[in-house]
Amino acid sequence: MTQRPSGRRADELRPVTIERGYTRHAEGSVLVSLVLVFVFQVTFGYLVEARGFRQMTRLFATYVPPELVEKMAREPEAYTMAAAERALSVLFADVRNFTSTSEKLTPTALAEWINVYLSTMSAVIREQHQGTLDKYIGDAVMAFWGAPVTNAQHAEHAVRAAMAMQEAAHRLSQDFLARGWPPLAIGVGVNTGSMVVGDMGSNVRKAYTVMGDSVNLASRLEGLTKVYGVGVLVGEATFHALSGWVCREIDRVKVKGKDQAIAIYEPLGLARSLDAAVQEELQEWNEALRSYRSQGWDKARAALKTLQLKHPDRKLYALYLERIEALQGQTLGPQWDGSTQFETK
Repeated sequence: MTQRPSGRRADELRPVTIERGYTRHAEGSVLVSLVLVFVFQVTFGYLVEARGFRQMTRLFATYVPPELVEKMAREPEAYTMAAAERALSVLFADVRNFTSTSEKLTPTALAEWINVYLSTMSAVIREQHQGTLDKYIGDAVMAFWGAPVTNAQHAEHAVRAAMAMQEAAHRLSQDFLARGWPPLAIGVGVNTGSMVVGDMGSNVRKAYTVMGDSVNLASRLEGLTKVYGVGVLVGEATFHALSGWVCREIDRVKVKGKDQAIAIYEPLGLARSLDAAVQEELQEWNEALRSYRSQGWDKARAALKTLQLKHPDRKLYALYLERIEALQGQTLGPQWDGSTQFETK
C-alpha cells in the first residue's frame, strides 16, 4: 500500500523551499543595497565637491584669476571670507586728468574708453600677475596680493604688476590717439604692511576687501605720483620686501595724519636688466639728494641743474630746485631731516 506523506512532513518541506527563496532574495537585496550605497556615496561626494567648487567660484571668481579659484575649490575648507589681519601688498592706480578726458568724449565714447582701460588693467592684475582685483572707484583700480591665496612674494608681484600696468597704459595711449581719443596716463601706488582682509560692508552689500593704515598709505602714494612726476611709487616696507630690484629714493614724506616720515621709492627695474644710462642718472641723483639733506644747497643745486639739462622732462629735478630756493634762506637747524609734510590726502 502506498503511503501518503504525513501532514507533518509536508509542512516541513514547504518551509525549506520558502527559506531558500528568501535567502536568494535577501542576498540580492543586500547586493542591490551595497550598489545603491556606493552610487549614493559617489554621487554625494561629487555633489559636495561640485557645490564647493560652485561656492568658491561664486565667492571669488570676480576677484582672483580662474587658476587660483580652481586651487581654492580643491580645498574649500582652507579658505574663508571672514575678516582677518594679514601682511599683504595693496595697489591703487588712477587715471591722470580724467575730468579733462571725460569732457572731450561723448558719453558713448567715454564708456568705451573707460571699459577698454579697466579691462586691460584688470587683465594685467588678475591674469598676468595673479592679483586679487578689489574694486573700481570711478576711473581708479584697487587690487591686492597675498589673499585669499597666500603668496609669500606679494610685494614682488604687486610691483611687477604696477610696472606692467604702466607699460600697458603706454600701449593703450597710442591706440587711443589713433582712434582720435585723448591719451592715457596713470599713476600707481603700492604699499606693503599689516591690514584687515575679508568680507566687509553692510547688510545690504558686502565685498571682499582690505582696510587699514597700510591701505590708506598706498592710496596716498598713488596721489603723490603726480607731485613727483613719476609713474609708480612704493612705500618703505615694499622696498625692503623686494629682492634684486633697483629703486630710486624719491623723498621722505609725512602724509596727512602721520607724524613719522617714511621713505618713498620709484622702482626702476631689475638690477640685471637696468640700462647703464639709468644707473648713471641714479648715481648722480643720489649724490644730489645727499647734498640736499645735509643742507649743502650749492652742491645740490649744481647736481640737480646738471640732471635737469640731461633730462629736461623730469619733473623731480625741477621740484627739488624749487625747494632749495625756498629753504636756503631759512634757519633749519640740525633737527631738519629733509622730509616733506603733506597736509592733503
